[in-house]
Amino acid sequence: MLKTLVILGAGGFAREILDIVDSINTVSPTWNMLGFLVDSQYGEVGTIIQEKTILGNFSWLKEHSDVYVVCGVGTPHYRWHMIERLRELPISFATLVHPSVIKTRWITIGKGSVITAGCVLSNHITIADHVHINPSCTIGHDVTLGPFVSVAPGVLVSGNVNLYEGVYVGTGASIIEKKNIGAWSIVGAGSTVTKDVPANSTVVGVPAKVIKQRPEGWHLRED
Repeated sequence: MLKTLVILGAGGFAREILDIVDSINTVSPTWNMLGFLVDSQYGEVGTIIQEKTILGNFSWLKEHSDVYVVCGVGTPHYRWHMIERLRELPISFATLVHPSVIKTRWITIGKGSVITAGCVLSNHITIADHVHINPSCTIGHDVTLGPFVSVAPGVLVSGNVNLYEGVYVGTGASIIEKKNIGAWSIVGAGSTVTKDVPANSTVVGVPAKVIKQRPEGWHLRED
């Protein structure tokens, strides 16, 4: 029996999730993809996006607790806020892995996490809840990705790296082995991380250097 799935959000990454679902179902029919849930300012009920419908806003879930949910919002702190809004509901979160992903059986993947096409994952990797790994990333051995991490396309993560909660790693960045990226930090596109990154920092460049430091708890704001 197919499991019914809805996606929070209807932007670019949400549409990529549709592609993943199609690919999974081609290999092994698993999901009945029902549609999207968005706040009214982001789309009208009934709007069709890639043959799927905007069903309503988050209140739709109060009467449809039998569905699986996955968040299609790419920015970590926005994704955190969306999941927080569902905390009081008995929600089941889907974990989606594109069939083209190369991975060993020594990997743990949390609820609500999404791994897109062309990624290579080595062994003893821990992926927490609501993590997004975009196309063509390589994740080395003994890496930990905390909750709400986003890894943009083409990122290279070496072994024994820790990406703590809410980290965003930009397109094409590289992180050398045994480095720690502090919670709610941002690694700029194309950067090479050769040193530990403090929490709530933005780093850019080769080698990556801190260019901005945010106050602790900045991600709690919705702006």
